[in-house]
Amino acid sequence: MRAVPEALKAHLADDATTICHAWRVTRSDGIVLGFTEHDHDLAFAGTTFFAASGFSASAAEEEAGLPAATSEVTGGFSSAAITEEDLQRGRYDGARVEVFVVNWADPGQYMLLKVQEIGEVTRDAGRFQAELRSFASRLNEPQGRVYGRRCDATLGDIRCGIDLAQPSMRAEGVVVSMPDMSRVLLSGVRSVADGFFRFGVLTFLDGDMEGQRADIEAHAVVDGATEVTLWLPLDRAPQPGGRVALTAGCDKAFSTCRAKFANHLNFRGFPHMPGADFAYTYADGETVHDGSPLFK
Repeated sequence: MRAVPEALKAHLADDATTICHAWRVTRSDGIVLGFTEHDHDLAFAGTTFFAASGFSASAAEEEAGLPAATSEVTGGFSSAAITEEDLQRGRYDGARVEVFVVNWADPGQYMLLKVQEIGEVTRDAGRFQAELRSFASRLNEPQGRVYGRRCDATLGDIRCGIDLAQPSMRAEGVVVSMPDMSRVLLSGVRSVADGFFRFGVLTFLDGDMEGQRADIEAHAVVDGATEVTLWLPLDRAPQPGGRVALTAGCDKAFSTCRAKFANHLNFRGFPHMPGADFAYTYADGETVHDGSPLFK
């Protein structure tokens, strides 16, 4: 059971109260920021909570048990608090959020209400909206393995075993132009087969977009230049001359694992699993059903 500090309990029992909400955000890079819906900055619990962010919260309901409760916060971009660039680069993805209720007239009276994490974040017209998820939401995530024909590992992880840092898996190039926000033309990329970087990652190495990553949908050589098509359009165009790195991708098929990476002995799927056609067949006197392997 949550214990309410005596001083705050006495204040809440008054006919008039001076309370507000505050949020302490711990980003994935370790940076800690504080925000409040009050109109003045507040300092308590070793953190300064800024009012300039314009944070405000939606209504929320609490239930007994382990429901995957969610709520939302909205606010405006501020150079002193939260920037669009930080959100764009994913610095708030999965961040830890501590939600406080505090007496703004006496910030020493506060209580931690709950701890959540940031889920989906949307941006529009200079404002953002962030979903706050309870840690119970992780119980809805798939656990264990799913039997399927394709590999369920991520290229380059410990289960896959491929080292994406080796030169054969990477290439660097220079931005020439962008025909549109989903296509980038590059020069200086070493010669590889078309589609080698499909399902891979493009990473910007310098300039204003340094560190930003984008998933690759297609890769081909067009009129002597390397054209990379992205799954999602970029928010802004990179400057010509900026360096990028391309990392190989995988479509998770057994044939790709064998031919492209020579890693078929470590394939994490079930390519020879009988399909629906076999499951619906029946003994007809001609088909062999002796338990022998279907594929060799």
